Amino acid sequence: MRLVVGLLFACHGGQKLLGFPPAAHPGALDALGVIGAWIELVGGFLIAFGLLTRLAALIASGEMAVAYFMVHSKMHFFPIINKGELAVVYCWFFLFVVFYGPGRWGIDALIRKGKTATATPSTA
Repeated sequence: MRLVVGLLFACHGGQKLLGFPPAAHPGALDALGVIGAWIELVGGFLIAFGLLTRLAALIASGEMAVAYFMVHSKMHFFPIINKGELAVVYCWFFLFVVFYGPGRWGIDALIRKGKTATATPSTA
């Protein structure tokens, strides 16, 4: 789940910064939009591959909360009406990842496993 959602999140940043995948309605980005796009691109890959997962997920969750309240909630409060469902789902999923962590299939877990293996004293 973390891999797929992270890659989908990275696609949003790739669309805005790199033009790939091609956007149906490309728009100009202001400074805040560029920052958000970088968070989506880099954070999405970090979350997908499980590297610095909790930090990346915390920042991504915050970005989605800001996106919802700065963009979507101005149209209407309810996500189903203001087309903010995806921002809400991303926000809550990333908040879950902050507390759950990367799981066993991530680079963070491999690093952690390597540290515990080298920290164990041998009984020779």
